[in-house]
Amino acid sequence: MMCKNGKKTFIGKLAWVLIVIGSLNWGLVGLGGFLGTDLNVVKMILGSWPMVESLVYLLVGLAVILKLMHRRCAVCMPAGEPKM
Repeated sequence: MMCKNGKKTFIGKLAWVLIVIGSLNWGLVGLGGFLGTDLNVVKMILGSWPMVESLVYLLVGLAVILKLMHRRCAVCMPAGEPKM
């Protein structure tokens, strides 16, 4: 699903983008906790649409699960690297 002729698919690239967005957001939430302020960027942008905000959180979680479950195929794996 993620590998196609040794290249990442659109879903794989989208998953990485969502993971980066989610991890940066969680980092800011943690920093905001120390500073005594709310730095949740997703909430700042989508707070007036709670269903869309929840959808973003759900998609980030699904992206992480997809990446954790993905086993790289032999075509994508460099020579000599052990399989996961």
